[in-house]
Amino acid sequence: MNHTRKAAMIKELPFEERPREKLVQYGAETLSNSELLAILIGSGTKEVSAIMLANRILALEEEAGISYLTNCLPEELSDIPGMGMAKSCQIIAAIELGKRIATKPKMKRINIKSPNEVASLFIEEMRYLKKEYFKVLLLNTKNEIIMIENISIGSLNSSVVHPREVFCTAIKKSACSMIAVHNHPSGNPMPSQTDIDITKRLVEAGEILGIKVLDHLIIGDGIYVSLKEKMLL
Repeated sequence: MNHTRKAAMIKELPFEERPREKLVQYGAETLSNSELLAILIGSGTKEVSAIMLANRILALEEEAGISYLTNCLPEELSDIPGMGMAKSCQIIAAIELGKRIATKPKMKRINIKSPNEVASLFIEEMRYLKKEYFKVLLLNTKNEIIMIENISIGSLNSSVVHPREVFCTAIKKSACSMIAVHNHPSGNPMPSQTDIDITKRLVEAGEILGIKVLDHLIIGDGIYVSLKEKMLL
């Protein structure tokens, strides 16, 4: 049997056993160290597969295991037959990204306690806009902002601001609640009947989905209206 057949190529493995396909189907956390490395390596050679190259890397320092790579030089990896400098640099770059992510402190999330705090985030940005922008603040269980998403640009109506679009990301992000914000280019923040109707529709959808709509703020020229404070929610 020649070396080409001896080294089982990744493309010869069953579809569900290929590292890349496994990652997509089951998640990165289900892959072994060698499988994750094989994805970074990308492809092997005629004599050796990416999985085999990954195993050779892990065998460089058996006691240290994967942690050996934290202080590894590209030259050390490129000495392995079949690796080369390009593949070695890809791995070192991935390790460095992991280090930076691990050591970077998490961004402090903004805790929302009142409509005024929400308004202060947007009033200068939105007071001069010539079109209506509809945004949502997604909140966690501590009323901290997870994400701010632009839903639509243009005149508000029920077809543009549809619960389908409003709650799509909220579901993906496991948001506990949300606050809607939009501006009135006229500068007058008093809610229209359309604003009220859309808000009630979103509140009803939120109750079904278990994502509470806490408020809807309308931004004008340096002033705002909270539908919750106006008891229009």
